[in-house]
Amino acid sequence: MRTTTGDAQREDAAEAVSSPRWLAACEIMSLVASVVVAEWVVLPFTQRGAELAVAGMVPVCAALALMLFSRQAQGETWRELGLRFDNFWQAARLLLPAMIVASLLMLALGFLLPKFQFGAPRVRQTPVWLFVWGIGWGFLQQFMLQGFVNRRAQMLFGKGVGSIVVVALVFGLLHLPNPWLMVVTFCGGLLWAFVYQRAPNLLALALSHSVMTWILIATIPDTLLRGLRVGYNYY
Repeated sequence: MRTTTGDAQREDAAEAVSSPRWLAACEIMSLVASVVVAEWVVLPFTQRGAELAVAGMVPVCAALALMLFSRQAQGETWRELGLRFDNFWQAARLLLPAMIVASLLMLALGFLLPKFQFGAPRVRQTPVWLFVWGIGWGFLQQFMLQGFVNRRAQMLFGKGVGSIVVVALVFGLLHLPNPWLMVVTFCGGLLWAFVYQRAPNLLALALSHSVMTWILIATIPDTLLRGLRVGYNYY
């Protein structure tokens, strides 16, 4: 059967549209696979030697390399990813109400749980440098979650509920099998993905991530949080 020029053009257009979506899905799965390997295969053995601790960086570096390569291939600028200051206060205004409500809920929940001790000793005794490190760790997670997963999810489902839920599910599942962290990170993932799609600012998200992590540690007993451990180290 002979294919007309119009049919061929439509097929080419459909392939051009579907290919980036297929690639975006593969990129998300590749990133998730790298983190899963780090959590379940490499990190459980990092306490047995410095060599294996270094090996734990391999999947993390692979994930970062994937994101940087993809950014260049997609022609994304750092400003588009959220490395900017002009919309910081816009993002902060979107984050603050939900952060206040979540903090009050965690405080109330903490009072209802056994062994509650507001401002757990490990928070009060934490050195300042560790709080600074927490912001950097929050930034790295938000860069991966929003600057990569969120943007690729938007290629699949567009802006809105679909892509926001995908981001939250990815974030929650990467905290398996810690049930408390899975619930908290899923809820946090919904908020941060929502804000990012309206005011992409990674610095504001990193600060929010760090602050809410310390509030979680200060309000929920560690008997439930299990030291925020995930992956094989949870057991």
